[in-house]
Amino acid sequence: MARIASVDLPKGKAIKIALQYIYGIGPTLSQEALTATGVDANIKVKDLTEEQVGQLRNVIDKQYQVEGDLRREVQFNIKRLIDIGCVRGTRHRMNLPVHGQRTRTNARNKRGARKTVAGRGQRRGVGKK
Repeated sequence: MARIASVDLPKGKAIKIALQYIYGIGPTLSQEALTATGVDANIKVKDLTEEQVGQLRNVIDKQYQVEGDLRREVQFNIKRLIDIGCVRGTRHRMNLPVHGQRTRTNARNKRGARKTVAGRGQRRGVGKK
Protein backbone atom coordinates (compact mmCIF):
# COMPACT_ATOMS: atom_id res chain seq x y z
CA MET A 1 0.00 0.00 0.00
CA ALA A 2 1.37 3.40 -1.00
CA ARG A 3 1.62 5.93 1.81
CA ILE A 4 2.10 9.54 0.78
CA ALA A 5 1.83 12.55 3.13
CA SER A 6 0.66 10.29 5.99
CA VAL A 7 -2.29 9.01 3.94
CA ASP A 8 -2.75 5.40 2.83
CA LEU A 9 -3.84 5.49 -0.80
CA PRO A 10 -6.51 2.96 -1.87
CA LYS A 11 -4.92 0.08 -3.78
CA GLY A 12 -7.56 -0.51 -6.45
CA LYS A 13 -7.85 3.09 -7.70
CA ALA A 14 -5.97 4.82 -10.47
CA ILE A 15 -3.19 6.98 -9.07
CA LYS A 16 -4.71 10.22 -10.43
CA ILE A 17 -7.84 9.52 -8.34
CA ALA A 18 -6.00 8.07 -5.32
CA LEU A 19 -3.84 11.19 -4.90
CA GLN A 20 -7.04 13.19 -4.37
CA TYR A 21 -7.52 11.36 -1.05
CA ILE A 22 -4.77 13.64 0.29
CA TYR A 23 -6.19 16.85 1.81
CA GLY A 24 -5.15 19.74 -0.41
CA ILE A 25 -4.71 17.80 -3.65
CA GLY A 26 -7.47 17.95 -6.23
CA PRO A 27 -7.63 16.91 -9.88
CA THR A 28 -5.32 19.66 -11.14
CA LEU A 29 -2.56 19.22 -8.55
CA SER A 30 -2.80 15.45 -8.93
CA GLN A 31 -2.20 15.73 -12.67
CA GLU A 32 0.67 18.21 -12.14
CA ALA A 33 2.41 15.88 -9.67
CA LEU A 34 2.06 12.93 -12.05
CA THR A 35 3.40 14.96 -14.97
CA ALA A 36 6.37 16.16 -12.90
CA THR A 37 7.32 12.60 -11.95
CA GLY A 38 6.50 11.00 -15.30
CA VAL A 39 4.13 8.44 -13.79
CA ASP A 40 1.23 7.23 -15.95
CA ALA A 41 -2.01 8.70 -14.59
CA ASN A 42 -4.07 5.55 -15.25
CA ILE A 43 -1.83 3.06 -13.45
CA LYS A 44 -3.32 1.49 -10.32
CA VAL A 45 -1.78 2.23 -6.94
CA LYS A 46 -1.00 -1.44 -6.35
CA ASP A 47 1.06 -1.53 -9.58
CA LEU A 48 3.33 1.40 -8.61
CA THR A 49 6.99 0.64 -7.99
CA GLU A 50 8.73 1.83 -4.83
CA GLU A 51 10.76 4.25 -6.97
CA GLN A 52 7.59 5.86 -8.39
CA VAL A 53 6.06 6.14 -4.91
CA GLY A 54 9.26 7.78 -3.68
CA GLN A 55 9.24 10.26 -6.55
CA LEU A 56 5.61 11.18 -5.91
CA ARG A 57 6.27 11.52 -2.18
CA ASN A 58 9.22 13.86 -2.82
CA VAL A 59 7.30 16.07 -5.28
CA ILE A 60 4.26 16.38 -3.02
CA ASP A 61 6.31 17.06 0.12
CA LYS A 62 8.47 19.72 -1.54
CA GLN A 63 6.05 21.52 -3.86
CA TYR A 64 2.64 21.39 -2.18
CA GLN A 65 1.27 22.24 1.23
CA VAL A 66 -0.95 19.32 2.22
CA GLU A 67 -2.62 17.61 5.18
CA GLY A 68 -1.64 18.94 8.63
CA ASP A 69 0.15 22.12 7.52
CA LEU A 70 -2.69 23.12 5.21
CA ARG A 71 -5.39 22.33 7.78
CA ARG A 72 -3.48 24.41 10.35
CA GLU A 73 -3.19 27.35 7.94
CA VAL A 74 -6.91 27.26 7.07
CA GLN A 75 -7.86 27.16 10.77
CA PHE A 76 -5.49 30.05 11.46
CA ASN A 77 -7.07 32.09 8.65
CA ILE A 78 -10.57 31.47 10.06
CA LYS A 79 -9.37 32.39 13.57
CA ARG A 80 -7.87 35.61 12.20
CA LEU A 81 -11.18 36.54 10.56
CA ILE A 82 -13.01 35.92 13.84
CA ASP A 83 -10.46 37.95 15.84
CA ILE A 84 -10.65 41.04 13.62
CA GLY A 85 -14.44 40.93 13.79
CA CYS A 86 -15.17 41.13 10.08
CA VAL A 87 -18.44 39.91 8.58
CA ARG A 88 -16.93 36.63 7.41
CA GLY A 89 -15.50 36.01 10.89
CA THR A 90 -18.86 36.77 12.47
CA ARG A 91 -20.59 34.33 10.11
CA HIS A 92 -18.02 31.65 11.02
CA ARG A 93 -18.59 32.31 14.73
CA MET A 94 -22.38 31.99 14.35
CA ASN A 95 -21.96 28.87 12.20
CA LEU A 96 -23.83 30.39 9.25
CA PRO A 97 -22.98 30.42 5.53
CA VAL A 98 -20.06 32.75 4.85
CA HIS A 99 -20.18 33.38 1.10
CA GLY A 100 -23.44 35.29 0.75
CA GLN A 101 -25.91 32.43 0.39
CA ARG A 102 -29.50 32.99 1.44
CA THR A 103 -30.55 31.62 4.79
CA ARG A 104 -34.25 32.42 4.92
CA THR A 105 -35.28 29.13 3.32
CA ASN A 106 -32.07 27.16 2.83
CA ALA A 107 -28.89 26.47 4.84
CA ARG A 108 -30.50 23.63 6.82
CA ASN A 109 -27.18 21.84 7.30
CA LYS A 110 -25.58 24.90 8.83
CA ARG A 111 -28.58 26.03 10.91
CA GLY A 112 -29.55 22.56 12.10
CA ALA A 113 -32.91 20.82 12.18
CA ARG A 114 -36.08 22.88 12.11
CA LYS A 115 -37.30 24.19 15.42
CA THR A 116 -41.08 24.18 15.52
CA VAL A 117 -42.64 27.34 16.91
CA ALA A 118 -46.06 27.10 18.63
CA GLY A 119 -48.90 29.08 17.04
CA ARG A 120 -47.04 29.65 13.82
CA GLY A 121 -49.05 29.39 10.58
CA GLN A 122 -52.73 28.75 9.95
CA ARG A 123 -54.64 25.62 10.78
CA ARG A 124 -56.88 24.11 8.10
CA GLY A 125 -60.46 25.20 8.06
CA VAL A 126 -59.97 28.01 10.53
CA GLY A 127 -60.37 31.51 9.18
CA LYS A 128 -59.01 34.73 10.55
CA LYS A 129 -60.90 36.36 13.40
